Amino acid sequence: MRLKNKIAIITGAANGMGEAEARLFAQEGATVVLSDIDDVRGELVAGQIRLDGGQATFFKADVSRTDDWKALLDHAVSTHSRLDILINNAGISSSSFGIDDLDAWDTLMDVNSKSVYIGSQLAAEIMKKAGRGSIVNISSIFGIVGGETGHPAYHASKAAVRNVSKALAVRLASHGVRVNSVHPGYMTPMVSSNAAGVDRASKSPMMRLGQPIEVAYGVLFLASDEASFVTGAELAIDGGFLAR
Repeated sequence: MRLKNKIAIITGAANGMGEAEARLFAQEGATVVLSDIDDVRGELVAGQIRLDGGQATFFKADVSRTDDWKALLDHAVSTHSRLDILINNAGISSSSFGIDDLDAWDTLMDVNSKSVYIGSQLAAEIMKKAGRGSIVNISSIFGIVGGETGHPAYHASKAAVRNVSKALAVRLASHGVRVNSVHPGYMTPMVSSNAAGVDRASKSPMMRLGQPIEVAYGVLFLASDEASFVTGAELAIDGGFLAR
């Protein structure tokens, strides 16, 4: 098992990529603390993982709030005595915001990027004491390049995740804490087409959408000891989108 005896927190774990990561991590031997604002679905996923023989609990938290982060981390450490892995997966898309919605800027930046900074900083303080740890931050292909759709704040927030990961990687390397970012492309079931009806699968050289489990396997590698010499890296899982 690639994560045997590891303690991991995964945010945004009630659905999509976060759920896939939580299930995979448990299969690979980790004890997983799932977190989300959707407590009904989150509790369901954690329960299903336990029924499948894994170790998982759920803790409701709004990752844009510092107090919620402190409560989540206190829960994990008080319950399991340590924290080995943090996956900052929680985030929102910009599909429900108009480009002229100025309030959307604050909302997207708070949920998508400020949350990553808060969580990473607080988790790093715990990991530094142990002299080891892995933080994986989920960004996007649009944290690297621009796109023709969506609120620009989404792109800005995901670019912030990319570079704060690098900044923290440099600062934390001497403490044994690794920080990397993952950049998924167009995924299913989150998207199939944009508002104009353009087939997003055609934007990838592989001519298909990605599956959450395909991202989860990349996150698994970065979280594991197999990536012990990998920090400050950005892993694109995008079917070749960024290679064009």
